[in-house]
Amino acid sequence: MAKLTLSLDQDVITQAKRLVAEQNTSVSAIFRGFICTLAAGKTTSTPLGRLARRASGLIPLKGQDRKNVLADSLQDKHRR
Repeated sequence: MAKLTLSLDQDVITQAKRLVAEQNTSVSAIFRGFICTLAAGKTTSTPLGRLARRASGLIPLKGQDRKNVLADSLQDKHRR
């Protein structure tokens, strides 16, 4: 397995350590899941369900790309 070095703010490192301790996992596992989720969003062509189609467009993105909004949301979710 290859290694990857990241440069992060100390507060992000502290949050990551707390998160992995709480979830009994590793930073590598969380990062792998995050990347796989983002990659799946880019290549998945699963049709939207009826409810999702109806809800699409309800939240204005104000010029933001939906993929960036998803990435930001995932980062916020895993930051807690």
